[in-house]
Amino acid sequence: MAHPEDPELPAGLFQRIDESGDGDFYAQPRFVTHIDDATIAALTEFYAECIPAGARVLDLMSSWVSHLPEDVTYASVVGHGMNAPELAANPRLDAWHVQDLNADPRLPWPDASFDAALIAVSVQYLTQPQEVFSELARLLAPGGQLIISLSHRCFPTKAVWAFRALPPQERLQLLGLLLRRSGGFEAFEFQDRSPPDADPLWIVCARRAEAA
Repeated sequence: MAHPEDPELPAGLFQRIDESGDGDFYAQPRFVTHIDDATIAALTEFYAECIPAGARVLDLMSSWVSHLPEDVTYASVVGHGMNAPELAANPRLDAWHVQDLNADPRLPWPDASFDAALIAVSVQYLTQPQEVFSELARLLAPGGQLIISLSHRCFPTKAVWAFRALPPQERLQLLGLLLRRSGGFEAFEFQDRSPPDADPLWIVCARRAEAA
């Protein structure tokens, strides 16, 4: 029997309506934003508060915008995504890498390569989130932070069942559980940074443990 604070997860939690290969779905560039301007500004403000200048940043599941503050200089910003033209058009990226994390969650960078990792309003598309979080724990330096932001918009056929069916609070609780299971993270924090009369913005932050 599972521990009450570490429950067995229901079957089908990370299934999708469309289980065809993601490469075909994301082959066409989409130069759009997935949250409105006020919510983008709220996310940018949060990044300005939490990510220090000079940090090495990994923008996971990125596209043509990263929502990072324009007046902060980072040591590097590396992007990962599914569409090369989108990533090439992102002015904040110093380098970028195309990879389908649902096919292979292992990423190509060495251990402790980054001080901060971001997943902006796209975690709902991961079919193996725990494995991806484990990989991010490997990639983050001790004390580094993972910032996951969520809203309510998605491509419904590619979003996992958990995102489509669970209310926001339960989505956050699920992410917290998966981060704990993934190993390497501590100091979990949950925030509601939703602007008034705009798209909601919920944020999950976790710190890479200082020592194993």
